[in-house]
Amino acid sequence: MQTIKRIFIGLLGVILLSLTTLYATGHGFIVTSLQRTYLAGHVTANINDYEEFSTAVIKTQDPQTIPNHANYNKSSFPDSFIDYQKSFDAAALLVIKDGQVLYEEYLNGYNDRSKTNSFSMAKTVTTMLLGIAIEEGHIKGLDQPITDFLPEFKNDPLGRKATIGQLSLMNSGYEWDEHYYSPLSPTVELLYGDDIREFLLNGEFSAEPGTFWQYSSASTELMGIFIERALKEAGAATSLSDYLSRKVWQPLNMNDDALWHTDENEMELVFCCLNTNARNFAKLGLLMLNNGNWQGQQLISSSFTQQMITPGMEQFYGLSTWLGMHKAPAHYWFSGHLGQYIIVVPEHNMVVVRLGERRDPAKDHIEHSVPELIKQALALTK
Repeated sequence: MQTIKRIFIGLLGVILLSLTTLYATGHGFIVTSLQRTYLAGHVTANINDYEEFSTAVIKTQDPQTIPNHANYNKSSFPDSFIDYQKSFDAAALLVIKDGQVLYEEYLNGYNDRSKTNSFSMAKTVTTMLLGIAIEEGHIKGLDQPITDFLPEFKNDPLGRKATIGQLSLMNSGYEWDEHYYSPLSPTVELLYGDDIREFLLNGEFSAEPGTFWQYSSASTELMGIFIERALKEAGAATSLSDYLSRKVWQPLNMNDDALWHTDENEMELVFCCLNTNARNFAKLGLLMLNNGNWQGQQLISSSFTQQMITPGMEQFYGLSTWLGMHKAPAHYWFSGHLGQYIIVVPEHNMVVVRLGERRDPAKDHIEHSVPELIKQALALTK
């Protein structure tokens, strides 16, 4: 018994020493990440984790829902496709046709009011805010040097060449390793760290801006810091959440407030983590489908929405927007880590939303998952 007790005390001492070391060396985020993932029964961040984070409220005004189509739910996806979606823990499937809900189904205990995490679909939303800020004159344009509002990089020979547009295009050259499953990944520190401004602004650029495409959550977060500072300097908003509330959420008459994850210093995690329900996500798709116009009000300039869906260095990526514009039918989409999609199909005046807890790792979203959702959605109209 004494031996077991000594072993237990020894193990407890090792654990306490390890925890103390992690916090002392600035790696406390690892403990936080383990608490919110593995110890909560997950292997990565999950779509319901807003309860574990500090959050900012995106306030709506005069809530209105999207009307139902005359053929609402008269047709449905094949049982085999629904079973497949269930097997990867889909939460919502929604099809908008001609501005109305044609098909809607909620799975695995979710419903039409469930708030779930957007993950990287928020990158596209952040670029929408960039477009609005440019149109309002708070930011000069996509070619504005990042050092105008991120002076921390003025002594970085590559960083001082980078532009705000390159952060959105993912070709700024900022040094980054995008990895979601290793607790030592900088992406994990970005998600669970206490001060993401300090973390990113102490980074560096390692490639010539405009010459190398690399998907990077850090780039979007830097873009968010740039926009935040520009808005505050102009007196245009107190925060990115405030700006999103007034410029998008309220004009769209979203049916509920949203929540945006923040760090401990109230900086929104703009590379991810905007939490709302499927119909509100669909309205963001409808705004893009209508070239930034909502019921006669131009929320985002049409020229900027067209820039968002114009390929940059890669055919499949524009300004924080995934592209299949060269395919039939042409389409583009917001994309999230665990198979969150807002898909816009202009030729068919259609928006498709898929939310869920997991995605099929064997199927690439560009070549498989998104085209299959479009195929199934189009079949509902026949």
